[in-house]
Amino acid sequence: MASTPNGLARIETHGAKTKKHENGICHDDSSAPVRAQTIDELHSLQRKRSAPTTPIKDGASSPFAAALSEEERQRQQLQSISASLASLTRETGPKVVRGDPARKGEAAAKGAPSPHPQPVHHHHPHVTPTIAVSDSSLKFTHVLYNLSPAELYEQAIKYEKGSFITSTGALATLSGAKTGRSPRDKRIVKDEASAQELWWGKGSPNIEMDEHTFLTNRERAVDYLNSLDKVFVNDQFLNWDTENRIKVRIISARAYHSLFMHNMCIRPTEEELEEFGTPDFTIYNAGQFPCNRYTHYMTSSTSVDINLARREMVILGTQYAGEMKKGLFGVMHYLMPRRGILSLHSGCNMGKQGDVALFFGLSGTGKTTLSTDHNRLLIGDDEHCWSDTGVSNIEGGCYAKCIDLSQEKEPDIWNAIKFGTVLENVVFDEHTREVDYTDKSVTENTRAAYPIEYIPNAKIPCVGPHPKNVILLACDAFGVLPPVSKLNLPQTMYHFISGYTALVAGTEDGIKEPQATFSACFGAAFIMLHPTKYAAMLAEKMQKYGATGWLVNTGWSGGRYGVGKRIRLPYTRKIIDAIHSGELLTANYKKTEVFGLEIPTEIDGVPSEILDPINTWTDKGAYKETLLKLAGLFKKNFEVFANYKIGGDSSLTDKILAAGPNF
Repeated sequence: MASTPNGLARIETHGAKTKKHENGICHDDSSAPVRAQTIDELHSLQRKRSAPTTPIKDGASSPFAAALSEEERQRQQLQSISASLASLTRETGPKVVRGDPARKGEAAAKGAPSPHPQPVHHHHPHVTPTIAVSDSSLKFTHVLYNLSPAELYEQAIKYEKGSFITSTGALATLSGAKTGRSPRDKRIVKDEASAQELWWGKGSPNIEMDEHTFLTNRERAVDYLNSLDKVFVNDQFLNWDTENRIKVRIISARAYHSLFMHNMCIRPTEEELEEFGTPDFTIYNAGQFPCNRYTHYMTSSTSVDINLARREMVILGTQYAGEMKKGLFGVMHYLMPRRGILSLHSGCNMGKQGDVALFFGLSGTGKTTLSTDHNRLLIGDDEHCWSDTGVSNIEGGCYAKCIDLSQEKEPDIWNAIKFGTVLENVVFDEHTREVDYTDKSVTENTRAAYPIEYIPNAKIPCVGPHPKNVILLACDAFGVLPPVSKLNLPQTMYHFISGYTALVAGTEDGIKEPQATFSACFGAAFIMLHPTKYAAMLAEKMQKYGATGWLVNTGWSGGRYGVGKRIRLPYTRKIIDAIHSGELLTANYKKTEVFGLEIPTEIDGVPSEILDPINTWTDKGAYKETLLKLAGLFKKNFEVFANYKIGGDSSLTDKILAAGPNF
């Protein structure tokens, strides 16, 4: 055995034939040595770089195949983002580069140049600059573009307080002080065009603001975003109907918001991203920064502003992610009808024979439960379009309520809460990270946002043929509406515009009484046009494609809340099954008094005596009194719509009014 200069025996790791002294370093040949000189370089080797573009095959027909290099494509992409972030009072947009500023040393560790050493900015030749130099113009804004869920998890956990991984792998986050939407702080620019097209005034959800105030808030949001070291940018789509989809760009300051929209919008392929170009609509989410309360129209530190002419949305003073989802839904309620496409706040599923059903219903009516059927494919749970080619889901994900969630009641939602899902404002065990869905410590409005493909029976792509059935759900706590009624077209329009359900709320003396709730088109907070316009489009499509309307009561029978009992869910499911199968199309019907509803005399699996609600009340006088009370509430609610003319005359309006209760 050879000796070292100090007299100690030299250690031999292998036989003499191995390369044991290469470059004076003793190697263990059981595995090759790492190709790194520093720990930072070793960390940089851990992540393989994604392919920058979809490989272009020989003879590819893409117009970009020969003319556009990867470097040029990314330069154009950054230029587009810089243009989105541009101030309206300065000559150029911000200097933007791709990548996380916290990792800017990694490229150097590899000995490679930065992927974008030259910052890109956007020039505005027609804008006279009022500020020659600003702090934001001297800095780089790093763009984290269309990050994967794994990358967004890393960003959230590292930089956003209140972000944790739960025991099932979901990302738990906090939305700050606001745990729900702020409808009184949502405004729309009222200009010459929108003044004529949109629904304004009594009953309308649309609150006006002027162009100057919008631009003031836009400038405030853009300045805030440009002051950050990094921003998250999502380029995605709305509407699975590829002929009518909308390109949306979401610029935000939080990984939570980026992951939320990654889940809720339709995720583009690499090929689609390459040709994305200029977005059709842009959201500036500066929700961590308040609006200026001294700005005209502002009533709080929160402002959610939509400018339809500029196709932009600005969010200030609220971090609740649902503002983005529902803001875009409102935009679709404006854009789609202009193309002759009906936008709908509904669930949608499809049977094995291709029969599609739409489900409308407010909170507590069972819309999610009844539209989720393991014997049918789920097209979507909340937002849809009905065009001349059929129905399509607007979104790429689901936004489910989590309060009191259990595996037994909602197994699909329970199982969808896994890696990639965003859990908003939930409470969990500090050690095991197991979520307690009954805990309302933060809010009762706990939510889960996940991609629709997390639902096992989701139909991908989320499109289907024309609906055969339009089901309007009501939870009638007064106990006077039938379990199911077949509606003619005017009745369908009347009840669609009414959007009725009844909630149970405590009165001052502790007695619980039903409270009627009406929400036009079953989504009044999101519609842009007058409700009768959507109703007329619905009736037109139902008539053209042969759909039947149904009113289904999932509420009480035999008396109002506190006296009667809730209609059993198995009975309601039997009713829905009879609608899907076509059994109710051939049933015998009789007409009820006051509301004039057609009710079947028998349904397989459902007790015949409950089909006419008067049979279940022991006090017939109390039934008639309660029936007239509810009819009066319907009439009072409909007064705001009664004087609106559809088209050149009032004949259609008169037909809708006649379809309501008569007494």
